[in-house]
Amino acid sequence: MKRILVINPNSNQHVTDGLAASLEPLNIDGRAEIECMTLTEGPFGIETRHDMESVVLPLRRTVLKRDDADAYVIACYSDPGLALCREATRKPVYGIQESGLFSALQRGQRVGVVALGPKSIARHLPYIRALGLYDRLAAERPLHMSVEESEQPEAFPRIEAVARGLVEHDYADTLLLGCAGMAAHCKPLEAAIGVPVTDPTQAATAQALAAVLLD
Repeated sequence: MKRILVINPNSNQHVTDGLAASLEPLNIDGRAEIECMTLTEGPFGIETRHDMESVVLPLRRTVLKRDDADAYVIACYSDPGLALCREATRKPVYGIQESGLFSALQRGQRVGVVALGPKSIARHLPYIRALGLYDRLAAERPLHMSVEESEQPEAFPRIEAVARGLVEHDYADTLLLGCAGMAAHCKPLEAAIGVPVTDPTQAATAQALAAVLLD
């Protein structure tokens, strides 16, 4: 049985529970198991550069400690510690921003990202440039919400409004949720907006499954 370890770098167990629910369809009986865990020493939400940097070494320690896993997914859209974790193990490690962007762009030409806030966008844009994908970014638009707020059912009208702006004003034809905590909104948003919507944690986990099952 192959195991994919999905690590929520913030200490909000509700986010981890949401990830587990959204990833349940990817469990393959007898072949692969997806385990979601909370980094209890992380901040309650990763919303600043300080929050992001504070989990880099704990993530590396987790990867080294949990060598029973066959692949790892860092379930934070800023991809904290991705390079360091990849250096620490020969097993595949996936960051959800990197995986999410490439997956979304297989479903359209110009991706629009629903981000938490302006500070999140400021962190994301240099990374998108480094990945060579900036020319295919329609825009990122902020919700002006925290991680905790964005995961609530009450957040959906605001998420839908931002997504519509990306499609109608920025001409995005594929959308990406810019936070792991928004996983529950993926299918309802796709139904409401009418363009493909990618949940980045699902995208990264699917890539991890493909890697370990074809190994």
